[in-house]
Amino acid sequence: MSNIPDKIDIPFQVPFDHRLRFTENVFSNDGNVLAELFESSDGHPARVQFWLDQNVADARPDLVPLIKRFSDSRPDRIQRVGKVQQVPGGEEIKNNIHLLEQMLKVFNVADLDRRSYVVAVGGGAVLDAVGFATAIAHRGIRLIRMPTTTLAQADSGVGVKNSMNLFNKKNWVGSFAVPWAVVNDSDLLTTLSNRDFVCGFSEAVKVSLLKDPSLFSQLCKHAPAIRARNMEVSRPVIRASAKLHLDHITTGGDPFEMLEARPLDFGHWSAHKLETMSDFSLRHGEAVAIGVAIDSVYSALELGLEQAVAQQILKCLTDLGFSLSDPSLDDVESLFDGLEEFRQHLGGRLTLTMLTRPGKPIDVHAVSRDKMLAAVGHVQHFAHTQGAFQSDRD
Repeated sequence: MSNIPDKIDIPFQVPFDHRLRFTENVFSNDGNVLAELFESSDGHPARVQFWLDQNVADARPDLVPLIKRFSDSRPDRIQRVGKVQQVPGGEEIKNNIHLLEQMLKVFNVADLDRRSYVVAVGGGAVLDAVGFATAIAHRGIRLIRMPTTTLAQADSGVGVKNSMNLFNKKNWVGSFAVPWAVVNDSDLLTTLSNRDFVCGFSEAVKVSLLKDPSLFSQLCKHAPAIRARNMEVSRPVIRASAKLHLDHITTGGDPFEMLEARPLDFGHWSAHKLETMSDFSLRHGEAVAIGVAIDSVYSALELGLEQAVAQQILKCLTDLGFSLSDPSLDDVESLFDGLEEFRQHLGGRLTLTMLTRPGKPIDVHAVSRDKMLAAVGHVQHFAHTQGAFQSDRD
């Protein structure tokens, strides 16, 4: 016993499986894809509770009957626990911390345990909030995410982060928890307005700029068709974006953001602040589009990104349907507070991902206020005039 040292440090890894499935009609023809994700417990059917975004339920009145029919037709595999629960969609659910307690009460009344399943069907905000509840109940109930927006299918839905907003700050309370599975079903996207359909592609632009210049080129080429909701073009882009995000999480070496940098948050320091400044009248995807535009122009002004590339990024985002403008941009003092909030959210020194060229991100730890102000001004000018890129270096 006396040979045990006073200081013991043992690095260890926890194995996870991240399951991602792509389907066309998950509660009908592709139902077996979802059913096969449920594991029985002691030979009994899996106990499953379904949670549905109210916005999706309103847009698809047939969805609750479909969910019931899907689960009831497989009694050997699934035991549906209670009714299909419905919760507010959009940022409303993330802004109301009292809803968290209500979700936990429902879990408790249903006697869900660590081998039970919660299937969350909805947009990214619902997945975030329900995901957070499952992460802290019993220290983790198995969660299956079923994103219903292009934004969630292309980005956040395949991630490992759950959260709610608090103190008027995005994602201030939350957790890292790997979902049991994610099912990206294209039929669920039919509930989206044109505005919300487009929103997801700002994240596709972001991740392609960081990791796949050829995908960025395809996005620019097909932007008008994506804006017109051509699924033959849109579906492969969503799938490619999801895969790039998944690869970063599973093979990037920092799934729980323990290091300084958050590469997938390119453009997000201002995006998160703009959402709260606009009282969430800006969609997340719209704020990300503005944020990516600002940081792309800043990268051109300060870090050597070609001005023609910055111009192409702004044009691509505009061609997709983003205005790149919001009255909140006029309050630059409040906007710059977003830099400190971004730093605090990760901890340590400020670390922002910028671009030197597509596919070549760089981490920076300081920001030139004058150049960033100029970048904001350039984006506003472009949004109002669709004009050519203007540089302080000219």
